[in-house]
Amino acid sequence: MEVRKFALNDASFERSPGQNGEIYTANMVDQRDGGPVTVGFGRYGADQSLEETMAVHDTMVILEGRLTVSSDAGSVTAGPGEIVYMPKGEKVTIRSHAEGAVTAYVTYPHWQEPGA
Repeated sequence: MEVRKFALNDASFERSPGQNGEIYTANMVDQRDGGPVTVGFGRYGADQSLEETMAVHDTMVILEGRLTVSSDAGSVTAGPGEIVYMPKGEKVTIRSHAEGAVTAYVTYPHWQEPGA
């Protein structure tokens, strides 16, 4: 795999699997590229909520807006330029605020099944 650069304009967003709300993902690098991690962008509409038990280690960089991530250990709210790490196995609720949010993410291992 070669060195690559990605911009938000390069992303082709799809509804996040299993979600009915305005939560979208766009993998830019994943298992199809042969690397060990998935890299992509996320987009959350206003006031959306996602409950998930993390199947992978997930690191989100907030690019726009704000997100609050809650777990049994407490809550953190992050905005542009801040990073939220969610370890594998942690049950979390990710909530966007009135302005929605855009993120970049890196997961290890890949969060999506091969061929999905």
